[in-house]
Amino acid sequence: MSARRILVLFPDEWDRSMAARHGGGHEFAFEGFDLFRFPGNARLFTFDVFRFVERLARRYARAGLDGIVTSDEQFGPVVASLLGERLGLPHTPLAAVLASQHKYYARRAFERALPEFNPRFGLLRRDFRRTREMPLAFPFYVKPVKAAFSVLARRVASFEELDRHARFSWFEQAIIERLVRPFGEVMRRRSDLDVEPFSLIAEEVVDGAQVTVNGFAREGRIAMLGVVDSLMYPGTDQFQRFQYPSALPDAWLAGAEDAARRALAAVGFTHGMFNVELRVCAATGHPKVIEINPRAAGQFYDLFERVDGYNLFDALIALESGEEPRIRRREGRDAVAASFVMRDLAGEGLGRWPRRGEIGQLRARHPGARIMFYPKRGADLRREMKWLGSYRYGVVNLGARSAGELFAAYDRIHREVGFHPPSVAGCAAGAALGQATAD
Repeated sequence: MSARRILVLFPDEWDRSMAARHGGGHEFAFEGFDLFRFPGNARLFTFDVFRFVERLARRYARAGLDGIVTSDEQFGPVVASLLGERLGLPHTPLAAVLASQHKYYARRAFERALPEFNPRFGLLRRDFRRTREMPLAFPFYVKPVKAAFSVLARRVASFEELDRHARFSWFEQAIIERLVRPFGEVMRRRSDLDVEPFSLIAEEVVDGAQVTVNGFAREGRIAMLGVVDSLMYPGTDQFQRFQYPSALPDAWLAGAEDAARRALAAVGFTHGMFNVELRVCAATGHPKVIEINPRAAGQFYDLFERVDGYNLFDALIALESGEEPRIRRREGRDAVAASFVMRDLAGEGLGRWPRRGEIGQLRARHPGARIMFYPKRGADLRREMKWLGSYRYGVVNLGARSAGELFAAYDRIHREVGFHPPSVAGCAAGAALGQATAD
C-alpha cells in the first residue's frame, strides 16, 4: 500500500500507538479530544458536532486527504460519516451509523429482518416512575439507547435496583446529556428517527459465550475477518480478556457470522469496518445479536497481526482510502493472542500511584507486549464504578504459540505490576484466572 494522508478522528492510545510505529510512510493528522482524560474531556461541554465538522471540512478541503479513520465509539462514526460526505471520501452511510448506534431502532430493524437472532426488548423512558412502566419482566439487561463502551449497561433484578442505577447527580446528568447531545442533534436534523436518544432500552437476558465478529463492508460486500472470544470475570458481565482466534466450533462461528451479516444488512451497512457483538448458546450454538459497532476495534488491532500476519489498522487505512484491504489468514508469528483487562471490581482504586517511569520500565522489560494503564482516583474512580460497574486500570495485549504460553506471559507481567488494588494484589495472578474462564 502506497503512502497515504490519513485523518484520525478522536484518536485513543491504540490509534496513536499504531500510527507512531507505522512503517508505511503514511502521514497522519489527529482531530478530536480524549473523552477519558482531562483537560481534553472538558471540551465535551462546548462541543457542537456540526460546527466541528464544518471546521474540519474547511481545514482539510485542500489538504489532499486520502481517508478518514476512527475507532472511537462515541463521536467518531457520526463525525467520520458527515465529514466523509463533505470531502467526498469513503465513509459509512450516515443512516447506517444512526440505525446501528440507536439501540432501540437497531433492535426494531433486527426484529423485522432476523427475529430468531434478536432478544426480546422494549423501550424504557428515562423519566420512568412505576413498575408498570417496565417493558419486560425482571431480570433484564438495561442500557442507554445511545451509549458507548458499555457505559451504564447492567443486568437489573428489581425495580429498586433499576431505580438506583438510573438516577444521577446533576453533574452526572450534565455529562450524560453532553455525551448524547451530538448524536441527538444529528439524528433530528438528518433522519426521521424520533425516539430521543436519552431513553433506555430493556433487553432479555441472554446467556452463553460472548463473541465479537469483526469485518468490513466495501461496495455493499461484507468480508469477515475473524471472531474474537469475549471472556468475563467469573460471575460478572465484566470483560476479563478478548482472545483470538475463537475457541468455539467452526459451525457455531459460521452461524454467528451469518447472524452478523443479516444484522448489517438490516441497518443498511454497506461500507466501513465493523464489529458485531453476539451471545452464542452454550448448548445449541444458536446466536443472538447484542449490537453493531460501526467502527474498528482499536484494542484488537494487533491481535490480528500476531495471529494472521496483518494489522487491522493497516486494513482500516486501506479501506477508507478506497482500496481493498490485503487480508491474510494464520500467517502471523503466534497461534493465539489476547487482550487482557486488569479490573478493580470492588472500587478500591490503585494500591498506590505509579512511580514516574515505572510503566515505561515495565514496557521495556516486555517489548513484545502492548501495555496500557489508566490511573484514576477520587470522583473519576467513583464515576467509572457506577457507570461501568468496575474500574479498568490496565490492558495487556500479548501473543504466544499456545494458550499455556499466553497465560504464562501474562502472569509474569501481572506479577510485576506493583500498584494493583489491594484485593487484586493478594490474588493468584492472571494465568489461573484466565484458564478458569477459558471454558
